[in-house]
Amino acid sequence: MGDLTIKDLRITLLTVPYVEQPAFQAGYNKPRDILVCEIETAAGHVGLGYQLYLREGMRTTRSAIKEMHERQVIGRDATEVEGIWRDLYKSSLADGRGGAPVLALSAIDVALWDIVGQAAGLPLHRLWGHVQPKIKAYGSGVWRGMTREGMIEKALRFKSEGFSAIKMQIGHNWGDREDVENVRQVRSAIGDDIDIMVDANMAYTADHAILMGKKIQEYGVYWLEEPVVPDDFEGYFRIANALDTRVVGGESHFTRFDLKPFFQNPVCPILQPDVIRGGLTELRKIATIADTFGLKIAPHLYPELMIHLMASIPNPEIIEDMGLLSDIWVDWAKPVNGIITAPEAPGHGLKIKPEIMRDFQVE
Repeated sequence: MGDLTIKDLRITLLTVPYVEQPAFQAGYNKPRDILVCEIETAAGHVGLGYQLYLREGMRTTRSAIKEMHERQVIGRDATEVEGIWRDLYKSSLADGRGGAPVLALSAIDVALWDIVGQAAGLPLHRLWGHVQPKIKAYGSGVWRGMTREGMIEKALRFKSEGFSAIKMQIGHNWGDREDVENVRQVRSAIGDDIDIMVDANMAYTADHAILMGKKIQEYGVYWLEEPVVPDDFEGYFRIANALDTRVVGGESHFTRFDLKPFFQNPVCPILQPDVIRGGLTELRKIATIADTFGLKIAPHLYPELMIHLMASIPNPEIIEDMGLLSDIWVDWAKPVNGIITAPEAPGHGLKIKPEIMRDFQVE
């Protein structure tokens, strides 16, 4: 394996135009901000951690890494993944148990696991204990900032690409009647054989979400996602108990501790943790706890990385493919007919194209 002592930690900030500009809201035109964390060992392994920022915060996370975490990482053995996670997390407890310090430790955690996989000569899903090689994916990107015609066109494109499930957005941009009509027309356009996930992105109060959920559930909605703000656990539970449709969430929650109420009252059958809010170490723990309570995992974004998690746990639901980073990789396990096959390269196997690293760096 060679000397796995960590000798260097490098942060590169990138601002990269989208190939297809997302329309999360009307008029959204922000390019991609990407934080790249590279950790190098004495033996020459280089592990890659990375994060995409849909809003501001990239430089704040870099500052947290440089000011809080870097000194706790340099000089340690890269296989100390669990110990490093513990130390970085404990050192951030006074700073809110979330936010930039946890985003920062998550980028480091992904890079460390990449090194361990490389050193072992195994892809992460085999290092962790392989369960299944193929995972279903859904096409995510029928955005609320589109016109209705644009939403229908995007849904049909996903169908033509072989996806058997798609996700569309409601709330924030359109009125309730328009949102219901959007769901109805997308369902009419794609037929009954394609699952439709609906994402509200915290648009509602619990009462409002129940009213909207009852109006759209007749169109065969597979789940209603993130209907209320993350801290409104009682709202989640009220909505889940009032609707026939699955109510899901978790992408905005930090670590298993933040998700604890979902385990204590497991009425939301699918959790959607995000790797940037705890890293791969934490996602594996979340998946294990979820399995204990009969819950399944459908992680938020990062399909090229999440395939390793999902191929190594017994309770995968589905992977989200929004295509937000597809063009930056030298190679990745992109979906074929709506299925992602776990790759066999050591570590997570992801490398950013040299020209992306060269041409889009920002200070």
